[in-house]
Amino acid sequence: MGKTYARIDGRLRAFIEEQKIFFTATAPLAGDGRVNLSPKALDGSFALLDDHTFAYADLGGSGAETIAHLRENGRITLMWCAFTGPPTIVRVHGHGEAVLRDDPRWDELVPSFSDDVRKRTDVRAIIVVTAERISDSCGFAVPYMDFREERDLHTQRFSRETDESFNDYCAAKPYVGVSLDGLPGLPLPLPPRTS
Repeated sequence: MGKTYARIDGRLRAFIEEQKIFFTATAPLAGDGRVNLSPKALDGSFALLDDHTFAYADLGGSGAETIAHLRENGRITLMWCAFTGPPTIVRVHGHGEAVLRDDPRWDELVPSFSDDVRKRTDVRAIIVVTAERISDSCGFAVPYMDFREERDLHTQRFSRETDESFNDYCAAKPYVGVSLDGLPGLPLPLPPRTS
């Protein structure tokens, strides 16, 4: 039977930090808008800031749906599920915000990530999520799967980018500045990185 929690305590924190992947879900307010669901898995790109607040680095890609939805309404759900060990699913329903490169909070948040993530030119934003509801449930139907290794294709692809070329990359993608549903996504040109 599922349980709700007032905060991310030691056991929940340990569970979240052990997982190799988590998922984020957002949606626009429009009833006919598209729901977005994204996997997040790059080691060192996620941080628990306190017992109610999370942050993760939003990396280069072909869309910016999460950012567009958060700019419109702030609703976001994060989910972790155990592929090894006891069957568990943890969901955090919360309010998210995209902290962009020119936001004064950027320099405060960047040190939360690994050295490798801090060096990347393709960190477009930092997503900060404040938990409003924290719950777990059984993961009885989640299969066992073993982690083999991280894929390095994304890192290889974007390690070639300079700030200027990455900005050109973002500007060339049709759903980075504007979402699939026509909502504002990332401001283009991207603000320069301050750190």
